[in-house]
Amino acid sequence: MRNSILKLASLSVAVSAIAMSAPAFAQDETTEAAGPISVTGGVALVSDYRFRGVSLSGKDFAVQPYLTVSHESGLYVGAWGSNLSENDGNDVELDLYAGFSGGDEITYDIGATYYVYPGVSNVNYVEFTGKVGSTMGPATVGVQLSYVPSQGNTGDEDNVYIATNATIALPNSPISIVGSLGVEDGAFTAGSEKLDWSLGMTAAISDFTLGVSYVDTNRRTIFASKDSAAGVVFTLSYGF
Repeated sequence: MRNSILKLASLSVAVSAIAMSAPAFAQDETTEAAGPISVTGGVALVSDYRFRGVSLSGKDFAVQPYLTVSHESGLYVGAWGSNLSENDGNDVELDLYAGFSGGDEITYDIGATYYVYPGVSNVNYVEFTGKVGSTMGPATVGVQLSYVPSQGNTGDEDNVYIATNATIALPNSPISIVGSLGVEDGAFTAGSEKLDWSLGMTAAISDFTLGVSYVDTNRRTIFASKDSAAGVVFTLSYGF
């Protein structure tokens, strides 16, 4: 694997420790239990669909529904979708995912996502992700490692993404502060490391969540038509 993976891992671990004082937030979800099976779902309206710092909606609005079915054992499957800016004649992304999660003081989540672009299947690809998280007081910190193995739709190159995120809930308030930092290297960055970061806040009101974040990255990706300039993203989501 690339020499830079050790540097990426070290940076992620270091930022996780710092993140306790510069927190971020996680997506709020409400679960409806039905015996051993639970269902989570909802929809978000975002002013700009940002994926690891890069706008995939042309800095325009996007609608993003999702649905997850989970078993009490920790197994889950689900789907998430979004509209995109024109992508070789296609303007839809569909993510199909499955995995296993659990843990109490230390949580974990191991899964895979298949990124599907109907109409342009030559860019579909699969990614494997492992996540670890922990909560201390009002702060929640997580680290993730995502790996795209070499496959035809990625130019026969692999891709590594390591990120850390944190959330701090403000006492006696529906507001949380959220931040993240990610490092990517490989097929989607033309072999040159890319940083992305965000800082913002959310407010949970009943089943709705309002959010605003500043998002930026230090360089463009190989997707030359996608805008990676800094921007502010507004979100309104509903979960059930």
